[in-house]
Amino acid sequence: MEVVLHRLSKVTMPKGRKDADSIKRRKAINSDERARGQEVLMQAQAHYFKFMRYRLDYERNKRYTYGNQWGDIICVDGERMTEEEYIKRQGNFPMTNNLIRRYVRNVVSAYREQATEPTCVARDKAEQKQAETLSTVLQYNMQLNKARELYARGMENFLVGSIVVHKKLYGWRNDRMDNWTYNVPIPNFIPDTNMTDYRNWDCAFVGQIHDYSYEDVLHNYAHTPADYKKLADIYEQARDLKAGIYTWENFGFNRDQVYSDFLFPVDDTKCRVIEVWRKESKPRYRCHDYNTGEYFKIDTEDLDEMVVAENNRRWEQAQRNGIPYEDVPFITAEWFMDSYWYYYFVTPFGDILKEGETPYEHKSHPYVFKMYPLVDGIVRSPVADVIDQQRAVNRAYILWDFIVRASAKGVLLIPDECIPPDMSPEDFADSWAKFNGVVVYTPSRSGATPQQVSSNSTSIGLQEMLNYQLKFFEDISGVNAALQGKASFAGESGSHAQVMAQNAATSLIDIFESYNEFVTDAAYKDVKNIQQYYDEKRIRDIAGDDAAINPSKVLTIDTDISIAQSKATAAYRDSLNAFLVELYKDGAISVKQMLKVGKFDFGDELLQDIESQEAQLNQGQVPNGISPEMMERVGQGANPQAVQLMQRATGTR
Repeated sequence: MEVVLHRLSKVTMPKGRKDADSIKRRKAINSDERARGQEVLMQAQAHYFKFMRYRLDYERNKRYTYGNQWGDIICVDGERMTEEEYIKRQGNFPMTNNLIRRYVRNVVSAYREQATEPTCVARDKAEQKQAETLSTVLQYNMQLNKARELYARGMENFLVGSIVVHKKLYGWRNDRMDNWTYNVPIPNFIPDTNMTDYRNWDCAFVGQIHDYSYEDVLHNYAHTPADYKKLADIYEQARDLKAGIYTWENFGFNRDQVYSDFLFPVDDTKCRVIEVWRKESKPRYRCHDYNTGEYFKIDTEDLDEMVVAENNRRWEQAQRNGIPYEDVPFITAEWFMDSYWYYYFVTPFGDILKEGETPYEHKSHPYVFKMYPLVDGIVRSPVADVIDQQRAVNRAYILWDFIVRASAKGVLLIPDECIPPDMSPEDFADSWAKFNGVVVYTPSRSGATPQQVSSNSTSIGLQEMLNYQLKFFEDISGVNAALQGKASFAGESGSHAQVMAQNAATSLIDIFESYNEFVTDAAYKDVKNIQQYYDEKRIRDIAGDDAAINPSKVLTIDTDISIAQSKATAAYRDSLNAFLVELYKDGAISVKQMLKVGKFDFGDELLQDIESQEAQLNQGQVPNGISPEMMERVGQGANPQAVQLMQRATGTR
């Protein structure tokens, strides 16, 4: 009796069983779309609330960085007020000496001075040429997005808030379709507050608050007349530019409550949309193709077409070629619960404007973010470490000013019996202070005379305390005089100052390396989006001759991202040119190879002239030689030794 052969899909996953798919399960439980949207909003709001403490700290760090350093709330005799208001009530001016801004500016400048950029490195060394082409395309995209400025401002935000967030999207902007990078404001960002992994590998939720104009929300989400009507009803208040239709009080919220700004924007003319990306689960098959060594996953409904049918085809081919069954490289399929990214765009009322599985080939969300240091979930910025020292410096200055204002400065002491009967004390003081003034008075019987009193302001150690706090600030921040370019003592040598600056930069290595991890992750998503959305023609247009070697392979290779010195810097260009000149001296390369690889200012024009000479020689003509104008350009600002080599190589000398 023949044994019945069942389909693998039927014995592994019972037909009609949908509770393993989280999306289908929620749709079955909540047939109402708004109910599902509200469930998404509740999860987003929970993370938003848990992140509130950080946002308050971030706002405080930002205030101190950009000059508002007396804005902390204090309680005086039961009355709450800012420190600035309290100082003004004491009759003084709240002065600040902003050391934090100088610290942030110096660190950002030190980061810019590194002049590094991400480059692609092929995992298969045979594909390194394609990886170099991909690096060229990546640099083009970074220039398109003004990445140098973007990452410099990101470093500033990283120092202030210890978080930097970018968003990578492919779309229409500035009249062109391309891959774009957007900076995400920290107050609008909603991270997974349960993360503890420094690399964000345990992230299962990420979101963002959008406040669109009415026209923008229609442009982004209205694709049919029904969509337009739906959005017009939801955002009627913003459309009509009037308040009172969907007020905060209608929903039991007080505008002064801290958490109420999650659902409604402060500007009533804006339309709020909450974007949420979170991990969902569904049953899939993890497949291993022994013929190619590739691992991939497929949906359960694709098992018959992609695995069973392909295995049957391979078995038929093996029979024709005499390959035994146990030696056929079949595709194996293992059922598992897959975790994947799913997105929602939800209104504050729970309406789902858009949803779906991630459309990106990198299979993740479009955000790139870095939190520092994220030890046990703790996020603390470098600026927060020096706020106490900044407050101590400000307080010392204020106390000093109070003492100076309260000390005697040219006070005139006049015995009342010394004031003439026909003069008032004010007239006496005016005559006393007048140039060449004469005051006639009758001496008292006690012999008392008017006298001027002026006392020196007593520092009571404030100057020493101020110097200590300034030293503490440098020690804690790591930005000392050497890193700022100041000489530590008169007559300091340049080599000693350089060594001191390098030693000072050691304290910033951890910050820079952590930030470079963010840059690497951002470049990885850029590369994946380039491979997904660019085509071969686009690669050729960007890379030029560098893309001549199979541009289609550039769009499929697997690469790693490394941080290397920027090729756009003068230091890199000079070192490369010097290396090529040495190779040419040794006869290892030709002058054409040197000009093709080198970064000479005159390289392209000179290479064209040389190729023109070669073409004349091939046609039996006598070459004209390098034009005098070209040799003049070569000589301007060039290394004399390099000019002589060029002249000998091209036969012009």
